[in-house]
Amino acid sequence: MKRFQYRTKLIAKPLDKTCAIRYTSFWNRFHIEEDRETAMATIADIAAKAGVGVGTVSRVLNNNPAVSEKTRSRVLAVMHELDYHPSHLAQGLSRGRTFTVGVIAPFFTHPSVVERLRGIVESLRVSQYDLVLFNVDSPAQRAEYFQTLMRRDRADGFIIISLPMQDDEVARFRHAAIPLALIDVAHTDLPYVIIDNIAGGRMAAQHLLDLGHRRIAFVGDHHRNAYGFTASRDRCQGFLDALTAAGVATPATYRKEGQHDRHIAHRLTTELLALPERPTAIFAASDTQALGVIEAAQAAGLTIPGDLSVIGFDDIEVAPYVGLTTIRQPLYQSGARGATLLLDVLSDATPDVPHEVLPLELVVRRTTSPLAH
Repeated sequence: MKRFQYRTKLIAKPLDKTCAIRYTSFWNRFHIEEDRETAMATIADIAAKAGVGVGTVSRVLNNNPAVSEKTRSRVLAVMHELDYHPSHLAQGLSRGRTFTVGVIAPFFTHPSVVERLRGIVESLRVSQYDLVLFNVDSPAQRAEYFQTLMRRDRADGFIIISLPMQDDEVARFRHAAIPLALIDVAHTDLPYVIIDNIAGGRMAAQHLLDLGHRRIAFVGDHHRNAYGFTASRDRCQGFLDALTAAGVATPATYRKEGQHDRHIAHRLTTELLALPERPTAIFAASDTQALGVIEAAQAAGLTIPGDLSVIGFDDIEVAPYVGLTTIRQPLYQSGARGATLLLDVLSDATPDVPHEVLPLELVVRRTTSPLAH
């Protein structure tokens, strides 16, 4: 009796005191197997059955011209018979390459990061590279990664998401001859894919101004943070620029900052709604925080958008289901483009250092409406 078995390979791999996740796309395939498991053939098995040495098999795998055509044909026939598939990793290490791309990402379970990772995986799917994910959940871990991931046996190159790079860090990676590509952050000397967060903040404010709102508050991340994140700060700057240009004053009490978390956004919004003159609209620096704003308004007995208009930023997967008006950024596309930029560097496909700014779009749904008088 034979059966179908679908195998995937998702390995938790320790790295010093941290953990990496390896995604091996080329390994996913269907097998028809006997009831008992059969071991994968090795180079030694090939050599024994073909009647040659292990070194000869290795030379065949590396297309060494020193092997006669007769011997080469015999070894290849045995490989086919035993269904032998050479390991890209093993071949790469023998040539000083790992055929692995590393992704260094903060808080990889956040919806925006997940969407970018989907784009990265799709771009790498058709390449020969595996993906290893290095999750950053503390400033100390960020520093550790940037100090320890410069050995060529860790990865052939890295994609860094949302973590600004200092000049000395870029110089160290360059000295180690390890290519980098950035997503959501920029550095003059590196390829990157970004959006214009300041322009996005202006778009959000202008939408609320066009609806007649003048008491408009902001809920976002701490402007100063240990990771160096700048997206929320820049969105707030664009937001304030638009209000100032419209002659709308924004009191300091209308600007709330906290950790990037829905529950904290809920608490900050509760404080805003308790003001003697509460805002009629709130711009949240992310859709995740906008969800916390909506929950706080509903808990206070307010209607959305009748009593309070809410606009977010990102357009994560859940946004359409809650009817959230938001500034859409191409998260999936930014991940795919970032991976493509790194693959181009690894293949020497471009002599330039490409810098890409992806477009933003206002998506109007049910959480914003004209000011009710």
